[in-house]
This record gives sequence, C-alpha cells and structure tokens, in this order.
Amino acid sequence: MIRTRTILPSLLLLCAWLAQPVFADGMSLEQIARLSEVQEVALSPDGRRIAFTRAVPRDLADQEDGPAWRELHLIDSGGEVRGFITGEVDIGNIGWTPDGAAITFVDKREGDEHAALYGIPVDGGEARRIAGAGDGVIDYSFAPDGSAVALVAGEPEGSDREALRDKGFDAIVFEEEMRPRHLWVHDLAGDSEPRRIEMDGSVQAVDWSPAGDRLALRVTPRQLVDDTLMFQRVRIVTPQGEELGRVENPGKLADVAWSDDGRHLALIGTETIKDTRAGRLLVTDDGGGEWTHLMQGLEGHVIDVDWEGERIVFLSHEGVSSRIGRIAADGSGEETLLSGDDLIATSIDASGDRIAFAASSPEYPREVHALAGDDADRLTNGNSWLEQVELARQQVVEYEARDGLMIQGLLVWPLDYEEGERYPLILAVHGGPESHYSNGWLTSYNLPAQHAAAEGYFMFYPNYRGSTGRGVEFALRSQGRPAREEFDDLVDGVDHLIERGWVDGERVGITGGSYGGYATAWGATYYSERFAAAVMNVGLSDKIAMLGTSDIPQELYEVHYRTWPWEDWDLYREASPIYYVERAQTPILILHGAADPRVDPTQSRILYRYLKLQDDPPPVRLVLYPGEGHGNRRAASRWDYSLRLMRWMNHYLKGEGGDPPPRDLDYAPFE
Repeated sequence: MIRTRTILPSLLLLCAWLAQPVFADGMSLEQIARLSEVQEVALSPDGRRIAFTRAVPRDLADQEDGPAWRELHLIDSGGEVRGFITGEVDIGNIGWTPDGAAITFVDKREGDEHAALYGIPVDGGEARRIAGAGDGVIDYSFAPDGSAVALVAGEPEGSDREALRDKGFDAIVFEEEMRPRHLWVHDLAGDSEPRRIEMDGSVQAVDWSPAGDRLALRVTPRQLVDDTLMFQRVRIVTPQGEELGRVENPGKLADVAWSDDGRHLALIGTETIKDTRAGRLLVTDDGGGEWTHLMQGLEGHVIDVDWEGERIVFLSHEGVSSRIGRIAADGSGEETLLSGDDLIATSIDASGDRIAFAASSPEYPREVHALAGDDADRLTNGNSWLEQVELARQQVVEYEARDGLMIQGLLVWPLDYEEGERYPLILAVHGGPESHYSNGWLTSYNLPAQHAAAEGYFMFYPNYRGSTGRGVEFALRSQGRPAREEFDDLVDGVDHLIERGWVDGERVGITGGSYGGYATAWGATYYSERFAAAVMNVGLSDKIAMLGTSDIPQELYEVHYRTWPWEDWDLYREASPIYYVERAQTPILILHGAADPRVDPTQSRILYRYLKLQDDPPPVRLVLYPGEGHGNRRAASRWDYSLRLMRWMNHYLKGEGGDPPPRDLDYAPFE
C-alpha cells in the first residue's frame, strides 16, 4: 500500500473541517450530487506551479440547470491553492506559455463567436485572448520559443448556408454534414490572422516538437466518430505543412508526446486493429515510420505518457491498481516510481524532475497529487466535508469463473454490516466492455456506492472478461462472443458473494450504462431468475438494430463482434436481450438520453415495448431525458436519475415490490 500525505492549504480550512458535524449515517444522494473533482492537471515549464481544473456541479436551488462548471485553479510554488477563474465558468484544455508566465486555456468569453485560446498571467492580471480560428479552437500547441501557436479548429459554416438555415431550410443530410477540422498556425509576433495549413483528412490534435521544426498531428480520414475511434494516424509536418513522415499505427490511438530533445515520439496505441483500447506504449523517431513496442507482455494498459529528459514517464492501469513508472526510449531500465492498491492515478504531467497527477482513492474523488520520493503528496481537497462522512469499507475481490478464469472486482460493504447477516446486492456493470473499475473513488450519480452502503446494500463492481487493465489477451476474450462468457462472469461473481455468506441471493439487483446497460437487459431477460430488480441506462437490447443505428459501426465490428450481421444472423439474434423477453420477470427501469448518438434510444423503446406486449409482463418503466446523450450531463437529469435508481432498488429489493413506485419524484432540496 502506498502512502499519501495531505498538504493542508491553510489553518482556516482545518478549522472549517473540525467545525462540521460527523455524518455517521453515511453519504446521502444530495452529498453525491455536490461532489466536485479535479479534471486536468498541467505543470508549469519549471515544475514549480500546477494549474488544474475542477468540475463543480451546479446548485439547482440557486442556478440554472446545466453541466458542471469547470473552474481554473493554481497551486503556487509555496503549495497554496488559489482560485484563478471560478464561479459560473467553463474552462478547458489548460496549459502554459513556454516561458511559464501565463496559464493558457480554451474558453468562449463575452464577445466571442466561437471558443478561442486565452492566457492569464500567473503573477496577476486579466485573461487576454491569444488566438482564434475556424468555428472554435479545439486543441493547440506553442512553438518552443513562444513565437507562434498551432491551432486545431473546425471548418466554419459558410454564411450562405447559415442564411438559408435561418430561413428554415435546415434539412440534415445524414453523415454528410460533418465539417473537417483543420490545422492553423498563428504568428504571435504581429497582428496577422492565423493561416490555415492545407492537408487531406481531419486534424484531431497537434503537438509542436521541442526542436521547433515539426509538428505531430493526429489525423482521421473524416470527422466521424467511428474514424476518431479507429482510424487516427500520426502525420509529422513542418510548420508550413510539408509532410516529413507518418506513423501508420493500426487501430486506436490515444496520447502522443515528444521527447524533451524532439528526437523521439511516444505514442499510446495498439499493435493490431483488433485491440480493444489504445494501451500499448510505442516509440518512433522524429520522422515517424516504424515503431518499437516497449513493455511487451504488460498485463495492463498504459493510460498516459510524458517525458522526463530522455526517459518516458508512463501511467499504467494494472488490475484494479495504477502505476507510475519510467523507461528509456530503447525499452531498458524500466522502474516503478509509484504503485499501490488504494491511489488510482488517471493522468500525469512531468516537467523538469517533478511529476504531478490527478488521482482518487476509496476515500475521495480525484484531487491533485505530486510525487515526493516514494510517497505521493495530496495537494488539494475540494470536498473537505468528506472528512466528516463515515464511509463504508471497500475491498478487492477475486473469484474463479465457471471455466477457471480468475476475475477481479471491487466490493463496497454495507455501512452497518453485521457478521452472519445477509444483505441485498446491487451489481454494477461497467460499459465498454473496453473499460474497467479501479480501486479508487467509485461513487457517482449513476452508481451511488457509498449511499447504497448507507442504505444497507453491498455494491459489487466486477471486471469481467473483455475488460481492460489485464492486458491484451484478457481484453480480447469476449470478442466475437457477445453476452456469453462475459456475462456468465457476472453471475459467477454474484454466486461467489452468496457462497461467502454475505449476500441474499433473493435480493440481487443489476445496473449499468451502455455495455453495462446491455448486461442489465441481459440480466433482466436471459438471466431473469437471478435478478430481482434491474436499472438499465443507455443500454442495448437488439444487436442487429444497434449496429445499424450507432455512430461506431466499424468499432463495433473490429473490436466487438468480428463479423457482420449478414455473415452470422444467429450470433446477433441470440446475443439480443429482446430474443429472451418471454423469460423476463425482473422489474426493470429503463433510462435513456433522448439524443444519444451511440446507443440509439430505440434500443430502450424496443425492449420496453416487447416487455409490455407479453401476456404476463414484469413491471417496466421507460424514462427519456430530452437533450441528453450517452450519459447525463445536466445537474437536473443526474438528480432525477439518482432518485429513480435508488427508489427502484429499494422498492424491489427491500420494499413491498409489486407495481412500480409512483411516476413522479420529490426533487427536494433542488426543486
């Protein structure tokens, strides 16, 4: 177990903690709705200061509904935390000017038609606009001498088209309305406008080499979601747009990072197009071409990467843990800098000899940390009131699936657990399936683990086969076999908890979103005899229709099904929960964003209708959230979701059951 030290910002904060009452009854849903968390972390070039953003949920009692605000904060060289741009703001994509004099960010401010690049001096002063381009800045990177900045921005809509739309001619030609993203270079020395660099494809991101003579671009053939997931490739060009080389990485691509001397480029990618998630650490030279795969055989996935001189700093997720390490560009000298079971890093940033990172633990959501020898200093505490909340125990669980494969998961215990008693269980299934749970903070609006514990539930988070974090072989185990062994793993996990004498097998609920929603629908139909309640979120019910309505058909084919429906109709039909609706007796609450492009809302409507048409249908309710996509972003939608989830579980796992609970909700204290 690693040690973390909390660096308190001030004595006043400590006094505030001590003045608050202790919440011995555990977490409430209202407290979950008020949780903030760190998102981006950016070290200054000299490593002395850390800029970060914090997501702060809206208070519906006083503010209009919407997504969480994103504030900009700074940790100065003395460790003091200062709010730089706070309140009702939306700050994103933070960084630094090369001289470290200003924090940079993307924002749409008063007077802006589109999002632009801004900078705010760290020693005082107002934010000023640095550059804008196209229909809004999406990504940027400075020349190492600060003389210019490269921008990625979408192609602006023509004035003629905009005028026609204003007249009501707003027909949408499906998948032909996408405007590509372009590369722009803006000379900061004069008053000139940014110049657009012409090239084929759509640019997704840009990184200016520290050598100053070239840019690494991530480019897709088209500006379609499927292309951004599966077909991002690296192009290396001069600032004038002349192509110097390419990296024809297969499949998915995540972060890229230049070495400090500009001689090497590190990539987080895949070795084959069938890899479910970019998680292999690859290195090439400054001209692209062939790459070297470092850390072959890693039973995990690389999540983030940076450089410290000539050595690569990497963050990997391995099992339910995370690890920060270093390795030379030739693959030699690998060493672990920080690892453990109860501090889960999600991003890193290295500058000089300092490494800062965002991480959570079972006791708190993501905060800013920094390496300090073999320890990690926790530098922020945005939810200080959590110190006064009694939290339930969180435990790593390992069990054997029916075919002998070992599966890991995380178990949150009932807060007032008594030995010998059996308790109801909520099974929480992650999406993807190219995702996984780590032993950090697990509580959220849609998976309220600590509140469920306070209500007397176990909550179990299994990493079934096909999950990431266990290496490529484990992640590929579910490909071409949807809903078979992967979902058997879920039931085997429930049986393990029952056999340990902890869980009441007659009171088991299941919930999850996206692929986890698919598992929930499977649990409520195929495995209906095993689940007494189900809450399905943006889930799949008809595999044939799913492929034809989703925005990621190529991704679904390459890393999920491995075959098209017309090549194996039986596979698609037999993996569809609607094929088993005649078995269904599990009360199911179906929740879906009405504007979801990933899993079309018809997936939920079809399941609802098929269940309702049965002679003896189970209790079923469908709730649609207008304007929400693949998961809820607005505060009101999230609050509604949390209330409905827990009320459904309480009604069928602890309450009288029967007909569904009332349609309407009491939204206090936020209504």
